[in-house]
This record gives sequence, structure tokens and C-alpha cells, in this order.
Amino acid sequence: MVVIATSGPTLTYPQRAYRNPLDSLVKFLDDKHKDNWAIWEFRAEGTGYPDEEVYGRVWHYPWPDHHPPPFALVPNMMASMRNWLIEDEERVVVVHCKAGKGRSGTASCSYLISECGWAPADALARFTERRMRPGFGQGVSIPSQLRWVDYVYQWTKNGKIYIERLVEILELHVWGLRDGVKVAIEGFVEEGKKIKTFHVFKSDERLVVDGGGDEKLRKDVKSKDPKRGDALAISNNMSYSKSQARDECPGSEIGGNAVIFRPQKRIILPTNDINIDFERRNKAGYGWTMVSSVAHVWFNAFFEGSASPRPSGLSPQNSGIFEIEWDKMDGIKGSSRKGTRALDRLAVVWKVLDESGGEVIKEPGVGEDVSQVAPADWKGNNEVDQGLLGKDLGLRVESPGSADLSKASSVVDLLPDAQGPESSLGVKEDLPQSTSDASEPSMADPDLGTGAASYTTPLSDDVSSSSGLTHPGDGTEDAPLKKSGNGGGGGSDADITAATC
Repeated sequence: MVVIATSGPTLTYPQRAYRNPLDSLVKFLDDKHKDNWAIWEFRAEGTGYPDEEVYGRVWHYPWPDHHPPPFALVPNMMASMRNWLIEDEERVVVVHCKAGKGRSGTASCSYLISECGWAPADALARFTERRMRPGFGQGVSIPSQLRWVDYVYQWTKNGKIYIERLVEILELHVWGLRDGVKVAIEGFVEEGKKIKTFHVFKSDERLVVDGGGDEKLRKDVKSKDPKRGDALAISNNMSYSKSQARDECPGSEIGGNAVIFRPQKRIILPTNDINIDFERRNKAGYGWTMVSSVAHVWFNAFFEGSASPRPSGLSPQNSGIFEIEWDKMDGIKGSSRKGTRALDRLAVVWKVLDESGGEVIKEPGVGEDVSQVAPADWKGNNEVDQGLLGKDLGLRVESPGSADLSKASSVVDLLPDAQGPESSLGVKEDLPQSTSDASEPSMADPDLGTGAASYTTPLSDDVSSSSGLTHPGDGTEDAPLKKSGNGGGGGSDADITAATC
């Protein structure tokens, strides 16, 4: 079994100048693997080529860049790759997203875990080793994508059964909330190709807890609004996620308070996949606002409800609290860059809307039909629709609509943030070559250190397998990959990354 990770190929200019030209990639795959290759693509922004340009041998499981996949895609994604590979030992899987890093790495590691029995740490280390230049950090580095890799491990250990359910968000508890932070609840729609905002909290949905105390905030959850006491009583016996960190005292930093957001209308998401999004704005004068903080976090209620030790096969809990610190949230476009601190810690109180059911999704068996998702427009006219543009720091035009939203979580008048501004580093277009004595670079750029924007990369642990690691069209080969004792791989700085079960 060989999995090849590559950046997204393209037919059109100017992208051909800095990404994989599709004709070069196809020629390389034809020369090395004849008709034994097929592509799995994950680009909700569009593949950059029509299916017929790759002989129709392409499977579509798209989701937005810099985010984890809707988990309902995972069983079919894994089964389709497995069924293709087991039909012939010469077959290879080619995975790509845009840079061949986050989404491709999440899918590649998920396959090694679910179909090859690898531990998450070994799978992640192998992808990093084969895809990244030395000293440039992890291959899969986005916190929510790493959380999803752990979910795949949980899914694999528990019989590969996943139940998609309607989930209601009851409350958000935020410690150390600064002024002017917009708080939104988001989820996947259109089979995961787009992210929809289901609710943005306003000022009349906010309750400030004096003193910001942890215990007081928890007692408030149980005592307020007796009409909803049955739902809020879950705070007494709750499954806490692995991201929780209750040993740190909530911040009393100037501008920070403990706040409960309680929606006036029910917030019901169609899947277990939930995103909490934060954006902080301060007035800049002359009709402008300054976006000084951007962060979000994804979690899946099915697996967070299964976080507590439970007998194998037992249904997950139907309510829970997901907790996470600010420093562990996702930053801008997959980086660690979030701007100034907007809060200290978040707790999301949720419950399953219908405890009696849900859609049971199992991984198709060997030889069974496997479904895929309708592809996005291959010409790439989808990024604006996903809301991925504008998620950055800097000046924005103030509108009447945004004014109320930005004040929704204001707990004091505008006060200076004690943290001070962070440097705003842009995405680097030219990837520097690393040297053996190079210092650790900044990870502000999520794609920094990949083999290059136009490189293709393989994951393999078969000692006898010469994986033919070449840059498409350059006619050079790398040494065979080597197997290590812990499932990780040795090998050279290859352009192609291959993995063998």
C-alpha cells in the first residue's frame, strides 16, 4: 500500500507557475504507476481541474481549507481508499488539498490509524518526516485537525461506528472575556463544503458574573432560569473533554470577566461538528474598526461525549461540556497567529436534541459500494462563499450591523489590553531552504516548510519497496524508504511521500 501526498495540481495560469502543473503530475503518475493510481481530493474551494483530465479516477471528499473534515465523511473516505488499494498490490492512492499539508495530512494519518493500525503519534510523525523539511514543524499542525486525528483513533478502537445527531448549544461560559468580542456558533452544511453561521450572540444574551470566579459561574449555571433546569442540570454530572484545563485561575486581567452566553432562541446544529468562532474589534475612528483578535475551535459532540471511560459498544453520552484554553485554539488560516488575547478559557454546554436516535454511519465493508460527495466547482469560485476571506487582523469598515455584534460581549468600556499587539506576519510565498544548523522558524505560515508549493510527497514503511520518489518530470529518484521499529520512517528529503501498511 502506498499513499502519495501532493499539493493541488492545476491547469490554469498563473497557478501553474507555483503549483503542480497537472500534465506534469499525470505524466509522472503514468510513468511510475501506469493505470494503478487514483486521486482523493479534499478541496472545497475547487480542484483546479475537471475530472476527465485525470481519466475520471478521482474521489471527492471536499471540506474547507484550514479546518477538520465533517466526521461523517471519514468512514466512506477510508473505505474507498482501502477498497482501491486491496484490489491490486501495485495500486497507489494520491491525496491532495491545496498545499498537501493540513487536509492531506489529516486524511493520510487517518488511513494509517484506521486501516493499518498505527498509533496517532506514529502516523503524525511519519507524515511530518516525509512531507516537511527538517526544522519546519509538524505536517499536521492545526489544533482542530489534530483533535480529529484523535477522534479517528477513538472511532477505530470502538468498532468504527459513528452516529450523526442533532446537537443543541445550551450555553457558552467564557472566562477572562475582553471587550468587543463577537462570538458565533458555526457548523458544516452542503455535505461539508461550506461553513454556516447558525448564531451570533448579542448583548441581551449575555450574563456577566461578578468576580469571574470559576465556582460561582458553575453554580450560576444550575441556579439561573429554572424553566430550563432539566437541561442545565447536566453541569452536575458532565463528561469533560481532553482539552479542558481547570487548574489555571481565570484571568482577572483588566478588561476580562466571566460571562455566560445564553441564547434566547434555541441553537440547533445539524451534525455533531461544532465550531465556536471569536473575533475582537475595537474602534479605530473615522468609521473604521480594528480587528485585533481572530480565533476558533472545532469539536465533535459524539466523541467528546465519549471522552469518559465507558465500556466498549456503549452509546456515547447525550450531553457534555467541552472546555479549551485560548492558547490551544486555532489561529488565522491554520496558523498559531490569533492576535491579542480575547479570552482565557471557553466552556461549551451542549446536549443531543433527540436522545432516542440519530443516523448510524458505519464504514462500508470490503467490496461494498462506497459513496462520495459532489465536487465543488473545479474552477475555484468557492472560497468567498466559505467565508474564508476577511478572517484576518487589521482595519475593517464599521457598519451599523457590526456595531451591535461587536458590543455583544463587551463587559466594560473600551480598555487597553494588557497583552499589547502581536506582530502580524503574512503568509510567505517563497519557501526558504532549510539548513542543518538553521534555527526553528516562525510557524505563522501554515504551509511553511512543505516540500514546496509544487512538490509531491510519499509515506512508506516497506523495506523492500522502492517508492520511486521523484519530482514530477525531473527524472531523478530517491533512495528506498526504510522501516523503523515504531512505525515511523527514515529516509531522505523526498518530494513524494508514500506509506505502506
